[in-house]
Amino acid sequence: MKSREQEYRELFMAEALEYYDAMSRHLSELERNPQDVASLNELFRLMHNLKANARAMGFVDMGEVAHKMETLFGQIRGQERSFTGSLVTLTFRAVDTLGNMIRAVGAGQESDDAQPLLENLERLIQGQEPVQPQAQQTEEEAETDAARKLELSDLVYIPVKKLDNLLNLVGELVIDRDRILTLAAELNSPALRATAQHLFRISDDLQYSVMDVRLVGAGVLLNKFPRVVRDVAATENKQVELSLTGQDVQIDRNVLQLITDALLHIVRNAVSHGLENPAARQAAGKAGIGQLRISALTERDDVLIQVQDDGRGIDTEAVRKKAIRKGVVTAEAAATLDEQGVWALLFEPGFSMADKITDISGRGVGLDVVKLAIDSLGGRLRVTSELGKGTTFTLVLPTSIAVKGALLIELDERAYAVPLLHTDPVLALASDQVFAVGGLLMTRVQEENVPLVPLRQLLYAEGDELLPRATRAELPDASGLLQVLIVSYGTRRLGLIIDRFLRQQSIVVKSLSKPLDTIDLFGGVTLLGSGQLCLVLDVPALTRLFLAKRPLF
Repeated sequence: MKSREQEYRELFMAEALEYYDAMSRHLSELERNPQDVASLNELFRLMHNLKANARAMGFVDMGEVAHKMETLFGQIRGQERSFTGSLVTLTFRAVDTLGNMIRAVGAGQESDDAQPLLENLERLIQGQEPVQPQAQQTEEEAETDAARKLELSDLVYIPVKKLDNLLNLVGELVIDRDRILTLAAELNSPALRATAQHLFRISDDLQYSVMDVRLVGAGVLLNKFPRVVRDVAATENKQVELSLTGQDVQIDRNVLQLITDALLHIVRNAVSHGLENPAARQAAGKAGIGQLRISALTERDDVLIQVQDDGRGIDTEAVRKKAIRKGVVTAEAAATLDEQGVWALLFEPGFSMADKITDISGRGVGLDVVKLAIDSLGGRLRVTSELGKGTTFTLVLPTSIAVKGALLIELDERAYAVPLLHTDPVLALASDQVFAVGGLLMTRVQEENVPLVPLRQLLYAEGDELLPRATRAELPDASGLLQVLIVSYGTRRLGLIIDRFLRQQSIVVKSLSKPLDTIDLFGGVTLLGSGQLCLVLDVPALTRLFLAKRPLF
């Protein structure tokens, strides 16, 4: 696997070679027409970008040459001098030198001494004539130099749509691969089984290679937030110091694109609601400048993006009262909610803790967008807060949305897939481990009471009728066991009673076509090795349906 330094060097090389080709082209155009303002402006931009990139990578001489070239083109743009005479010759030579430096970086070699060129460029900047070199190129050196100018970059830019299409094709290949493996086992053919196993290895490598191409550093998104934080802080008359970490953490570009709005809302919310103004902070014994930290890190197969502030924290009782006042929850239901349950109300549509409407907050659009975005990815959201100390929002995201780990279950002789991201323990419960409370079956899981519901009741529920009240009479006899899959969504856990567990496997999820795409309970469909279509359950939707239809006490 390439090191991060190697990847950055390759990216720098690709961009630098493009800059070099563009410089040569625009210099030739400017020589033909010294009044070509577009070419002049482009040369100035190219030199500026190369200077910044070279200095960031530690290539000092290259950055200095580009800097002095930028200064010269700035003088031409300011009409302090014209592109004629020795200036033309020296700029062409300087661009050739930059090309040699770039190629030396790619080969891991030391570049030639740039000091004589830098001195000549400085003379031109000061309005003096440069010192012309005495040595002349041999014919062989001239041919080699010409060949170098025609070299192509080793890297190729590929439009994201082409990568998406390639990944879809790989997904189809994986589905057919699983089908061939199943057929090989059914036909009991050693030759077919060996071929199928080879196909499995090749397609597996191809799948992960394509997925790896789509990975980008989280910094692609995180590095855009300093300006966002600055603008929101200025609007709110607050002072905020932002720190970013984990920009190198790799994540699927599509995942990053889908969470952009969600992360934007969380960051704006942290500055607007979380952090106090300087006077309030100082009164609370804090520094006047608020601290905001956005970080990316990995946890097993997931990527975590955290937004942490050292502000006022979440006032649980204030949220509870505001939710009751706005009709988000009844007073009776609110009284039964624990701290995490109250915080979950912040993500309800239309709910806001802002006392007045501003350009930043109070318009009823915000954290519910976060929940919808995370749900669409099959991710999770964690919230931790301490009153007076600050709040941390953690987005738990899959590295890729192309292939998902899933647990296959069976209900009424039909297979369903449940994303592993939402699965907790798998249980086989005896009847004495289940109790009935208020029309619901319950069990204890890790010191927590978890409601149980037959999955078929949720899948076959119609209209607005509540689920039937459950009693222990429905439980199997002493010799039977309930097969229960515990699923989690946010802070809630739910036990789904099923017929049996099948296996765990990676699946390629395809979107449902119309009109099936209107069914909220399913997040997509996949094809099993047996050729059977398998619906992928949407755990957030199932949880919301249960909460809406559970029997009333």
